[in-house]
Amino acid sequence: MTANSNHARDIAYQLHPQTNFSLHEKIGPTIISRGEGFHVYDDAGNRYLEAMAGLWCAALGFSENRLAEAAAKQFAALPYYQNFAHRTSEPAIALSERLIEIAPVPMSKVLFQSSGSEANDTAVKLAWYYFHAIGKPQKRKIIARKRAYHGTSIASASLTGLPHIHRDFNLPLDGFLHVTCPHFYREGLPGESEEAFATRLAKEIEDLILAEGPETVAAFFAEPVMGTGGCVVPPKGYYEKVQAILRKYEVLFVVDEVITGFGRTGSWWGSQTYDLKPDMISSAKALTAAYQPLSALLLSEPIYQAMKEQGDKIGVFGHGYTYGGHPIACAVGLEALTLYEERGLIAGAQVLGAQLEGRLKALLDHPLVGEVRGVGLMWGIELVRSKATRQAFEPSLKFGLEIQRLAFENGLIVRALGDTLIMTPPLIITPEGIDDAVDRFTRALDLGLDLLTTKGIALDKAA
Repeated sequence: MTANSNHARDIAYQLHPQTNFSLHEKIGPTIISRGEGFHVYDDAGNRYLEAMAGLWCAALGFSENRLAEAAAKQFAALPYYQNFAHRTSEPAIALSERLIEIAPVPMSKVLFQSSGSEANDTAVKLAWYYFHAIGKPQKRKIIARKRAYHGTSIASASLTGLPHIHRDFNLPLDGFLHVTCPHFYREGLPGESEEAFATRLAKEIEDLILAEGPETVAAFFAEPVMGTGGCVVPPKGYYEKVQAILRKYEVLFVVDEVITGFGRTGSWWGSQTYDLKPDMISSAKALTAAYQPLSALLLSEPIYQAMKEQGDKIGVFGHGYTYGGHPIACAVGLEALTLYEERGLIAGAQVLGAQLEGRLKALLDHPLVGEVRGVGLMWGIELVRSKATRQAFEPSLKFGLEIQRLAFENGLIVRALGDTLIMTPPLIITPEGIDDAVDRFTRALDLGLDLLTTKGIALDKAA
């Protein structure tokens, strides 16, 4: 089958998520044919340094034999079984036990799904179920944040705070509320300190709870570091202030660790990096290093006990997924967690992250770079037209996508989220790989400057 034939077949038959279909019909797909470590190769043999770990998820790279062997061994023994009605498999038991052992705060039980969206959907349902169980069914409203990303299923998309995820899908559903994104660079007021910014945002949450009625608010969802919203790190004191408010009004704290779990922030969990005390934790992506689709929702003991009592009243817990706790996925997940530990990759992410931080923050001297933000191996580089005023580029220019394209042409895969370029390489990246990635990205920035000049677009260089 020729490359041109595959391109034509893709355009004819496949629908791509998060893609402009008209543009796709013009340019066609990039077909990735194989992977090796933290590099991937297209069907023409071109090699790319994959600095996004796929979609934040391929933490062990693209050629880890031990994960393939774990899958093959389980495939031969038991290729599928379900977790419904008192049945399970050995890998599901072992992985749930391991997740409870490494949880950032004491947790009671693990409920498996196949994706982060499903895990967050489930967390919404269980928040509602929990408050029914304790006699407070009116507590149904859910608070999330603007620019948050929690998935694209109906409930998780309602949590998500990105306009294009809502527009013309009749979303968000009623009862899903959104507060200010905790991005100090963009949302801080003139002369406002970072601490004062955190205080203001926490008060906004409290004011919303009071306006809606504390007796109606069930849960607050947050990513420790916002991923698809542009790699936004919390301002100092933010989570300490927010958690105090949630406890005050009996609002559950659901922490979305789909991206930040399993080493991305330099700890096993982003909750450890930022001292979070969640009632539920959703996880996916690096749980299996993306070699199998699997997500896990961790539940606290009070939530489990209430669910158990409610199940006794109803007769059964009326929720579940056919492939939740799939034995092959669980076997791969268990092996992935073993590899993170054996190879010291969690602590290694701190060391490599410090190197990446140093290299990227040096780019603050570049005319295009307004802010560099991140933690561990999770970084965003925000491009601006004016460094002095933080003026953004006109959206019609789609300048972030131009830099993404230029990086790709220079053998580097990064992701443009608006005019923020994201770099989240696999945990197995080497110091040399980090230098190579930043060197290639710097060349893309320089070419981007040339492109602006060609288009007659001047930067505002006012001090």
